[in-house]
Amino acid sequence: MYINSLELSKYRNYNDLNITFDPGITILSGENAQGKTNILEALYIAGTTKSHRGSKDKDIIKFNEEEAHIRLITTKNDVGHKIDVHLRKNKNKYIAIDGLSIKKSGELLGLINMVFFSPEDLSIIKNGPSQRRRFINLELCQLNKLYFYNYINYNKALEQRNTLLKQIASDNRLKDTLDLWDAYLIQYGTEVIKERQHFIDSLNDIVKNIHDHLTGGKESIEIGYENNVSVEDYEKVLQKKRDTDLKYQSTQVGPHRDDMCFYINGIDVRTYGSQGQQRTAALSLKLAEIELVRSMIHDTPVLLLDDVMSELDSNRRNYLLDSIKDIQTVVTCTGYDDFIRSRLTIDKIYEVNNGNVKEMKL
Repeated sequence: MYINSLELSKYRNYNDLNITFDPGITILSGENAQGKTNILEALYIAGTTKSHRGSKDKDIIKFNEEEAHIRLITTKNDVGHKIDVHLRKNKNKYIAIDGLSIKKSGELLGLINMVFFSPEDLSIIKNGPSQRRRFINLELCQLNKLYFYNYINYNKALEQRNTLLKQIASDNRLKDTLDLWDAYLIQYGTEVIKERQHFIDSLNDIVKNIHDHLTGGKESIEIGYENNVSVEDYEKVLQKKRDTDLKYQSTQVGPHRDDMCFYINGIDVRTYGSQGQQRTAALSLKLAEIELVRSMIHDTPVLLLDDVMSELDSNRRNYLLDSIKDIQTVVTCTGYDDFIRSRLTIDKIYEVNNGNVKEMKL
């Protein structure tokens, strides 16, 4: 699969933009805060319906405008597809595939798979559990429509249960209705836990070899799933924690409190690892993500690299660049230096300057 072109209208700092891509490497070069990352974000939204930044639709629309448009042309299995995303300030986004509107965003997932890698991902190890859960969810929702369905419904049930917990504080007669939402939480949460376990087990099988190469065999890594509650104990623990939930008016048990753990040579790198170890573990994780997606979809994903080269030392950069030679990649950087030129066959270079994009001669 690969991206052919992207059109933007009234999107962040772009009034209008039409840019084409080759199946290989495209460089977006320019100083900071010129709009390079906005292009990657638009590509990601067109593939997943979500901003990698977690931005709301109204914040993406160009200042003083009411709506924005993204149009992505992509090819999968030699078949072309057109994805239209219409962002509106006061309404839900409108999405169409090949001119036909879709009712649920899940219908888009899997049409094109993307892996986004930004400097923030290099902090995924040392940051809090919410960022690691987000990593799991963003990838699993692309790869597994059943997971997406269960995850969405779990969050809806969780929101309803938390609302009910607050209402019970003023009307104790509503307490009996908690059993209904407990049943929904367990139904959908159980499937979320199972899929996350399988996903992390699969990543762990791949990440060990990658990390071994990155460290020259000096360190071994093990990643695991720290589920907040097991499938077997879910119902019992949820019931046991009910009084606590009522006290704090929020649900204390479930996959919304899960985490991932990372051990290097048996030491928890989240807490005790050096910055270098944490960055190497994060890079290993992202590279393993690419390989896992490739094995699951039997194709290569599109890789979006947002200014990560400057954050890596030469050894890590070499390994990353060697890993992407057969993958369509869009790279943002502040300068395409001789190092990048010598390591990559570059198909296109665009200079981005304050929302203006100009193709440069190779």
